[in-house]
Amino acid sequence: MSIFRPPYPYNLGYALSGGGAKGFAHLGALKVLDRNGLKPDVIVGTSAGSLAGVFYADGYTPDEIAELFKGKEFRQFIEFTKPTAGFFKTTGLQSFLKNNLRAKSFEELKIPFIAVATDWNRARAVTFSHGDFLIDAVVASCSIPIVFYPQVINDVPYVDGGLLKNFPVSIIRKKCKYVVGVNVSLMIPPPEKINLKNMIERTFNLMANSNTLIDRQLCDILIETEGIEKYSMFDLNHSNEMMALGASCASQKTGEKGAQEIVKRCASLKKKNHAKK
Repeated sequence: MSIFRPPYPYNLGYALSGGGAKGFAHLGALKVLDRNGLKPDVIVGTSAGSLAGVFYADGYTPDEIAELFKGKEFRQFIEFTKPTAGFFKTTGLQSFLKNNLRAKSFEELKIPFIAVATDWNRARAVTFSHGDFLIDAVVASCSIPIVFYPQVINDVPYVDGGLLKNFPVSIIRKKCKYVVGVNVSLMIPPPEKINLKNMIERTFNLMANSNTLIDRQLCDILIETEGIEKYSMFDLNHSNEMMALGASCASQKTGEKGAQEIVKRCASLKKKNHAKK
C-alpha cells in the first residue's frame, strides 16, 4: 500500500537577506506579514537576516526584536583587536545573543531556522540548522571578512554567508510550497568620499548583489526595500526609519493581486492547521 506524502515538507518559508544594519527593514516587513495572518513554517537567513530570523524563530515579535537593539551602538557588538584576520572580534554580538536568546539550540526554537555562513577553507556556502551551537552559527553568518575575525566552529573558520549566498532563497525553495523573500541589500551608489569603511561596504555590496540574481527569481513573493540604499550597513541610528521602510515595501508588495492570492492561501491554511491543534 502506498503512503501519501505531501509534496513539500513546509507550506510557507521566509528567506531573509544580509545587509548589516539594514536588517531592521526585515522587522518592518515581518510586522506586515504578521498582520496578514502569515506565519512561516521555516526561516532561512544570511547575516542580518540570520540575526532577525533567529529572534523571530525564538518567539520574539518584530517590535520586541527592535526594542532589544534600541539605544545600542555598533561598538557594543565588537571588540577591537590586533588586525591580523580581522579588525574586530564579535565578542559583544556573542554576549548579546547569549543574554537574549531563550533557545540555546536550534531544536529549542519555536520555528525551524537555518543560518547561512561561508566555509572559509573550502570556499562554499554552508547551512546550520541542528545542534547546540546556535549562537556560534548566527555569529558566523554575520562575520563580515576583514571587518570581523572568522567564527570557528569545530575547528573550521566561517565568515559571513553573504560572501556566496546573500539571499538564501534557494536553500529552502524545494522544501516550501511558497517562499516569501525579503531582500534589504540593494545596490548602493558609489560613495562620494573614499575611506576604508566606505570601501569595505561598497565591495561587500557589489559582491552580495552579484550572487542574488538567481535567488530573486525563486521567490513567490519578493519584497525589496527600495530606498534602503541611503543607509549604511553599519548604521544603528536610523532603525525606526529602516523598519518603517520595510513595512511600507511589504505592504505595497502584499497588496499586489498575485501576492494577495498567495497570502490568502497561506493564511487560510495556517488557520486550518491551528484549528486542528
